[in-house]
Amino acid sequence: MNSNDIDKIELSGTKAKGQRPWFLQDKQTEQVLSIAMALATELAVTRERLATLEAVLQQQHILTADAIEAYRPSSAEVAKRSEAIQQYWAQILRVVQQDKEALSAGDKSMEQLQAELTSR
Repeated sequence: MNSNDIDKIELSGTKAKGQRPWFLQDKQTEQVLSIAMALATELAVTRERLATLEAVLQQQHILTADAIEAYRPSSAEVAKRSEAIQQYWAQILRVVQQDKEALSAGDKSMEQLQAELTSR
């Protein structure tokens, strides 16, 4: 198996065994907070790496800020970026997907699920 055989979108939804600990009273609020924190972390890392990359390219006189602004990706690169964005969203929304899977895996009736959801 090589890295091309791995479904990265499906892999991003994996979780540890056992119950997920919840620290806030409202589970949905904690899910939204988890998503926001994951996004903030990804953005901070991306900003730092982008600033580093642009600084190195400019110091070595490889690119100018104007060349970066004028760049237009090819259709192949647009497709590659689109797949990366799908993987990214699957990773960010994994907490919601895992919860959905846990609900669908149980043997609870619709009435039981409705009662649980409305009691929160």
